[in-house]
Amino acid sequence: MLAEFNEKIKDKRVAVIGIGISNLPLIKYLAENGVEVTACDKREKDALGKSYDELKGLDIKFNLGEDYLSNISADVIFKTPGMRFDNPALVKARERGAVVTSEMEVFFDVCPAHIIAVTGSDGKTTTTTLISKMLEAAGIKRGSAAI
Repeated sequence: MLAEFNEKIKDKRVAVIGIGISNLPLIKYLAENGVEVTACDKREKDALGKSYDELKGLDIKFNLGEDYLSNISADVIFKTPGMRFDNPALVKARERGAVVTSEMEVFFDVCPAHIIAVTGSDGKTTTTTLISKMLEAAGIKRGSAAI
């Protein structure tokens, strides 16, 4: 599945919005696999600190500062987790044919394992523990491909 993703994305122009903890590995991965990447963030390079330093040696473009969302001309846009899909810049990009996605969405597409996701503000630890206990009671062990 990952090989299929790599094949599909290799000839695309990609913008990654948000140079932070979640998107930094994505930007590196794409750049190291020959994808044309533009890293976008509303912060300037000085404010990005170590994140900018980690990326500056890679063959990527930067779109930084207040106008970081203007003129995004990518075929595929990975949005930062906190950005809404109805952001006007993303709506405009989709209207011209860009695919707007996220790091997690692609992970779900390429992950070969079954995924049980637990989200929300409260109760994730309790819910995760209950799921684990139910799977154990059903005879499914960690690392098992039985699900």
